[in-house]
Amino acid sequence: MTFDQIKTFLWVARLGGFRKAAERLHLSQPAVSTRISNLEEELRVPLFERGLGEVVLTKHGTLLLSYAEQMLFVEEEIKQRVANPSETEGLFRVGASETIAQAWLPEFLKAFSTQYPRVNVDLTVDISLNLRSALLERRLDLVFLMGPVSEFSVENVELPPFDLHWYRSTQNDETDLSAIPVISYSSKTRPYRELMSELSRRIGPQMRVYASASLSASLKMIAAGIAVGPYPRALADDFLQSGQIVEFDPGFRPQPLEFTASYLSEPRSFLVENSAEIARGVARDWDSSHPR
Repeated sequence: MTFDQIKTFLWVARLGGFRKAAERLHLSQPAVSTRISNLEEELRVPLFERGLGEVVLTKHGTLLLSYAEQMLFVEEEIKQRVANPSETEGLFRVGASETIAQAWLPEFLKAFSTQYPRVNVDLTVDISLNLRSALLERRLDLVFLMGPVSEFSVENVELPPFDLHWYRSTQNDETDLSAIPVISYSSKTRPYRELMSELSRRIGPQMRVYASASLSASLKMIAAGIAVGPYPRALADDFLQSGQIVEFDPGFRPQPLEFTASYLSEPRSFLVENSAEIARGVARDWDSSHPR
């Protein structure tokens, strides 16, 4: 019995399939199958019930799973307490919403690279809904999204929020929300739904709302006088400083954007936990030095 076999068994059990485990471990599917077969042969018991769809643990597999989790926990403890972080290797899969990507994500990646110079990063920028799904499906290790994620299996580290302010073009002083379109985040996001609800209540059916997943494109549309909209001041600062847009008050302000650094609590990973704390420190420093 080898540690690689135990680790492979754990990921097959966690992900519910040989193909998914192979992708997670960067192995071929036959290699995963061989490790599991050799482990079952040595233990002389079947560990999985194989059939259509996901594999299911047998009673022996369920018993082994608890030991496998303990073994990986000990491995993580050793890496945390004994090993030099700068020698850590592997692939770290990070997901971030565009708000974070345009704010403090570069500073986070710089701090992460300093502490873990041998770890490769696979970065995904997407809306929070998709990031949440990717995390729960174990396609991402750590996500910075509009949270928290309410699943019991997810740990959420609170990050500084982003206040929203209304902006219009300096070339177009129209601020009547029933006369000019409002541009907001993607239609699949919480800010969009909340804004739609408030505008519907205040303005009624004559409202016009544009949705965009690109913050930079949205702010350019505001600067061009096409629409108005609420966005974080820190992200709009370049347009403000260049005199392309100005703030205005339509009589209400949407709720601040709440973000978390979220990750799966099991199996435990000190790399992920430490990275979430790095993100919290970087985000707080960035927040304290930028306009809100």
